[in-house]
This record gives sequence, C-alpha cells and structure tokens, in this order.
Amino acid sequence: MSELMVSVSGIRGIVGDSLTPDVILDYTRAFARLIRGGKVVLGRDSRVSGPMIASLITGALSSAGVDVIDLGIVPTPTVLLAVNDLKADGGIIVTASHNPKEWNALKLASSRGIFLNREESKKLQAILGKRDFPLMPWNKLGRISCDDKAVERHIDKICALVDTERIKNEHFIVALDCVNGAGGVITPLLLKRLGCTVHTINEEPTGLFPRDPEPTPDHLGELEDLVKKTKAHIGFAHDPDVDRLALVTDEGTAPGEEFTLALAVESVLEKKKGDVVCNYSTSSLTEEAARRNGARLFRAPVGEANVAQLIIERKAVIGGEGNGGVIYPALHVTRDAPLGIALILDLIARRKKSISELVRSFPPYVMVKEKKSFSTLDERREAFKRLEGHEFSDVRGIDTNDGLRLSFEEGWIHIRPSGTEPAMRVIGESLSKEWLEEKIRSMWKVME
Repeated sequence: MSELMVSVSGIRGIVGDSLTPDVILDYTRAFARLIRGGKVVLGRDSRVSGPMIASLITGALSSAGVDVIDLGIVPTPTVLLAVNDLKADGGIIVTASHNPKEWNALKLASSRGIFLNREESKKLQAILGKRDFPLMPWNKLGRISCDDKAVERHIDKICALVDTERIKNEHFIVALDCVNGAGGVITPLLLKRLGCTVHTINEEPTGLFPRDPEPTPDHLGELEDLVKKTKAHIGFAHDPDVDRLALVTDEGTAPGEEFTLALAVESVLEKKKGDVVCNYSTSSLTEEAARRNGARLFRAPVGEANVAQLIIERKAVIGGEGNGGVIYPALHVTRDAPLGIALILDLIARRKKSISELVRSFPPYVMVKEKKSFSTLDERREAFKRLEGHEFSDVRGIDTNDGLRLSFEEGWIHIRPSGTEPAMRVIGESLSKEWLEEKIRSMWKVME
C-alpha cells in the first residue's frame, strides 16, 4: 500500500489505496471544524475520481452544517478567487495537480483565498487527532448550491489587469495544450477574449491525460509540433489544475517552464516597481529579471503556501515558483496560469519582440531537474541523512531553510524531499551542463 502524502495545504494519495473514502471524510470533517462552519467553495480538476471525491466532501460538509458552493470542473486559481469573491470561509480543491491520473488530493484553503499556512495546518492535525466530529440534525444541515459564473469572473479580472486592446491589435496565433484537464474550461475563452486565434489540443476535460501531466519540455513534443504546423506566435501548456504554465516559442521549442515566471516578472516590473518573491529552487532567470528592473528578490521554501506568505509579508508586487507558477497579488496570492498567459502576451505586445527573442535576452543558464523515487518515506529519510552528513570540499554556501541548497562557484544545487510523492527532488543550475550533471551524479551516489 502506498503512503498518504500530508502537506501544509492538504493530502495527496493514490485513489482506493492511500486516499480512501474514510481518509477523505475525516479530513473534510476536520476542515469543517477548523473553519467553524459557514460556507466552503468546492472545485475540482477533470480526474475520473473527482466526482466521487467531491460527493464525499459535499456530504461531509453538509452533515457538519457547512454550506457548499460547487463550481464543478474549474482551475485551482478559479476556486481560490471565488473564495474571496463569495466571501466564503474556506475552499477545497480536488486535484493532484501534476501527479498521474491514479492520484488525487484535497487542497485546503482559508477564508483569505490562499492555501492553509503551517499554523493552520497544525490546528487541522490537532482536530483530526481528537476525531470529534459532531453531526447536525436534519434541519441544520448545510445547503448545497452551484455557481457557474466563477470562470467568467476570473477572466474579467484577468483582462482588467492587462492592456487588452494592445494584445488584440497583435492578432496573436496561439497553440494550446490543456492536457485534458481543467484548462479547457477557461484558457480558450480567455485567449479568444484577447483577440487570439487559438489552436488547441487535449482540450476536453476528460481527466485521461495524453501525456505526463507535468508540463516540462520532455512532455511538450505534440505542442511543439502544433506551433510549427500553425505558425503560432507562442504555445502554452498547462498541468491538470491550471496553476502551472509552460511555453513553446515561435520557433517550436520549449525553453523550460522556468521562463514563465521570469517573463511575467519582466511584464509586471516594467509597469510597477517593488519586491519579487520566489522559492529556493527557482532559476536565476527570475533573479536576472528582477535585477535588470531594479527590484530586490527574496526566496522562500518550496511550496505555494510558503511563497504566498512571504509575498504578503514583503508586500511584493509579483512572485511565484519556477515550475511555471505565477503569483500576481494585484489579482490574488496564488499561482494562476491563465493570468500568466495574459501577462506574457502583454509583454510581447508591448516590446514588439517575439517570444524567442525575449527568451534569448536572458543568460544561457542550464537547469537540470531530476527526482528519485523511494519505496517508503523512511527509506527517503535515510538517504537524505547521508547527504546531510557528507562534506563537499568545493561548496561556497550552504542553506538548510528548505532541504539543502548548495552554492558553488559554477552554480547551485537544491536537494529536497518532495512534498507530493515519496521522492527526492534535485534541481541545479549552471552555465556549464557538464559540471552540473557530474555534480548531481556525485550527489545521487552519496544518497545510494
């Protein structure tokens, strides 16, 4: 049996294995007690297990006297925005984000429209431990309603933050891969609203992902072909719950999802100055975008909740994660792929340069992202201990705020346990691919 992954913002597991109806009901009832009643916004991505899990959540919330506003299949950022719009007491998104289709998860959000922070998560675990979940009588059950305007409101708010007329005047041709996730219900509509000609693949939200759902360059061959075939100005790719955004240039190549945040930072800082926040694994591309626009950059541990918290504390004008997650607090403090699309199209229209020209304006960093899966969390824990105890003679800086981030003259490497699966993630960056690959190989050997 696989292990349930418990993170700050919720739980994630394989449906029918570690993620069972009992687990779903317990966490939902604990969440109902955490928010002390009221109303909760519920949404899900397109996974086949979504309706079953959503029905369990709806029943558990109603039995606890909590009203449920069901949005159906919508992006994660749409749910979080709706929490604010509807003045709800919390939100639940049924999605395992970039994990394979047999996985699903509950992402839990507070009344602020952001995922639970560490303190709120600790309170949830304490409630869960007591297992005191009182049920309401028939006349005090929570009401269940639907809201089919959330996507429309989301698009309206995005368009209000960019120069829509300038974008329309460019008559962009856009290729789009929605991976049969929730992106199909919003991104084609947004692009058409911005005057784009849209060519889509994998648009229908069936939950049967035709490629690995993580939108990294190795998985975007079909989109690269579509860009070339349609002579598109740019290609965009989502993960299933639409909080990540990856690009394909007009030349038909995927430069890496790290360019998404860097370009969005450029777009915002040209109009508004202020601090930038990203995580410890984010590319130096974002640091470069901040530097050449006179902004300070601050780093937080990996995880949207951590980045969002630092954005709030620093009152940053933009932030996000290098996995393609753009957070623009002028709208809300959560990763939002459709918003990222609008910001990047606005930048291209303003600069009058192609996306490939914008990509080439950055230093030619090489980034390597690898992961190693372990049979158990204990096995992973022991491997990480071996790495922590190893002495690297050429290291220039060590940061232990989030796993282990090592700085060298030639680049940096960040090693951390995954929060979404029993795996170890290693991300490194350098101007020398040979140095980087050799250094990462040496670290895997230490962990063996």
